[in-house]
Amino acid sequence: MYTTPEQLSSANKANVETLLTIANTAFASAERLAALNLNTARVLLEDAVGNAKALMAAKDPQELIAMQSTLAQPSLEKAVAYSRSVYEIATQTQEELGKVFEGQFAELNKNVSTALDKAAKNAPAGSDVAVAAVKSAIAAANSAYDSMTKAAKQVAEMTEANVAAATSATVKAVGSKAKKAA
Repeated sequence: MYTTPEQLSSANKANVETLLTIANTAFASAERLAALNLNTARVLLEDAVGNAKALMAAKDPQELIAMQSTLAQPSLEKAVAYSRSVYEIATQTQEELGKVFEGQFAELNKNVSTALDKAAKNAPAGSDVAVAAVKSAIAAANSAYDSMTKAAKQVAEMTEANVAAATSATVKAVGSKAKKAA
């Protein structure tokens, strides 16, 4: 029932590896987000310069108004693409971290089950009922955890579908409005 130094060493190594995985995932996500932001800033600056030049070349107010509505469409599409990319990075990071935490949860369950089995072997006679009750409580907690995980995944999938539908509808609406204005 006592923990050996080898078990402590093994647990510490596993914890360090888990922390490194989490840190690497976070850094990779931050790196992707920083690259996306820098690229987006560069494209926005280039677009702003190009749009300003096009607007200054307008010969009359009607041409200026028509240009403004046609220049707005690509900007909106780029904003939607940016938000999709940010959402994708966040979703992928969440999935990777979720896998790490699920692995940790499974390992914890295994360790608790092993400890309970050892305790049951060394327990005095008549303690079978208490051990069975603890095992039942753990099984119920695991079932609840699985249900919550499945529900969270369903919510994430529905949210992703709704975001995709909303952005698609927004782009279409603005596109048709720009065509009518032109």
